[in-house]
Amino acid sequence: MQVNKEYLLDTLKEIMAIDSPSGFCAHVVARIGEMARELGYEFETTRKGCGVITVPGHSAEHVTGLSAHVDTLGAMVRSVAEDGSLRFTRVGGPILPTLDGEYCRVITREGKVYTGTFLSLSPAAHVFSDSVSRKRDEENMYVRLDEVVRKKDETLALGIMPGDYICIDPKTTVTESGFVKSRFIDDKGSVACLLALLKLMKDEGLKPAYTLKVFISVFEEVGHGASYIPEDIEELVAVDMGCVGSDLGCTEYDVSICAKDSGGPYSYDVTGRLIEAAKAQGVSYAVDIYPYYGSDVGAALHGGNDITGGLIGPGVHASHGMERTHYTALEGTVKLLVAYLGCK
Repeated sequence: MQVNKEYLLDTLKEIMAIDSPSGFCAHVVARIGEMARELGYEFETTRKGCGVITVPGHSAEHVTGLSAHVDTLGAMVRSVAEDGSLRFTRVGGPILPTLDGEYCRVITREGKVYTGTFLSLSPAAHVFSDSVSRKRDEENMYVRLDEVVRKKDETLALGIMPGDYICIDPKTTVTESGFVKSRFIDDKGSVACLLALLKLMKDEGLKPAYTLKVFISVFEEVGHGASYIPEDIEELVAVDMGCVGSDLGCTEYDVSICAKDSGGPYSYDVTGRLIEAAKAQGVSYAVDIYPYYGSDVGAALHGGNDITGGLIGPGVHASHGMERTHYTALEGTVKLLVAYLGCK
């Protein structure tokens, strides 16, 4: 069994390049649908805009689900200031100090795209005595547009208005040493892993033990991504980022298996089988507890779905900031899933 490294990384870079903050995911979901169909799998969308890829198994007696979310963090125009700059509100939970100086794109309702930069309201060291100390939050930051605008009416004339999405440049980079550096590895890294899993099954002629439904959610970062899932899914494993940091065993080279997050424990049985799958494939893994984390499985359970659930993902450093993982963690995630699904 050989994961197609080129396909996984090329897929990751392609979907990273498609802006998709929560609620603005139609373009990237459509592209994922094209990729799934190219591999020969059925694809459909829910009313909410989530994607569902169906993979026949050796048996239709049960249905297993894998979920990953393609929505990212971002921002939205809150108002246009008198000087023509933009005030914004967060979409999801980006760490705002990390946005100071980052490039972005503003997308209007008419589909026009304008570039800009997130900045502090005290952006210049030679002008403001508090350029270093001023708080970086929504009330003290703004977006500087790369357009000749000096007043509010000139910005409005561009077609920019409150409610327009502001998309953060992910700055995706793959290094020769195997690191992937980018915003939104959470969770486009895992989406790329699931597509690489489908590619592997197609190329090797593998099928999962039971019918598989891959659920691509689009509102995970705001809490309700997989609150609805197809009703025939009996067991759902969220493939999301693994946390790296203090009091955690996972590194950027490992697959994380989460036993408990802020929503409580995951299924003891599912977690145990995920651990055994990692061992069977010789995948480097860690079992951890995440106190500040929620997943699509939690959303599905709160939505009333009668399922068991688990959570895994490649280890990701600096989540909700400028993130980083290593290819070995992405590859390990695919290999673990092959064993977990009983592919043969």
